[in-house]
Amino acid sequence: VQLQASGGGLVQAGGSVKLSCAASGRAFSSYVMGWFRQAPGKEREFVATINWSGGSTGYADSVKGRFSISRDNAKNTVYLQMNSLKPEDTAVYYCAADSRQRYYTPSHYRGAGYNYWGQGTLVTVSS
Repeated sequence: VQLQASGGGLVQAGGSVKLSCAASGRAFSSYVMGWFRQAPGKEREFVATINWSGGSTGYADSVKGRFSISRDNAKNTVYLQMNSLKPEDTAVYYCAADSRQRYYTPSHYRGAGYNYWGQGTLVTVSS
């Protein structure tokens, strides 16, 4: 499985960005997918996760109400809609896949369980 994230760039505080992550592999529709981010000098942190059908989603408290994860299984793509962006959202955003699970568990919030990671896309939020 290969994951290709895109959509990052420079945006002003309060603005919006939509990230995409295109996945190879015929079984994408059965994967748990997630988004993580890593700011300069900080550890990678969980952002959002979604189950195989898109029927259940989970978010970090820091982005709840501002970010929305979704997926289009026909296009093998998962999205992260980011609204009301803040300078502290500046980071490299990574998508991840767990090809062995259909439903996310608490371990997916910790970054465990994902067996494929994309290369990341940089989002810079200016104040």
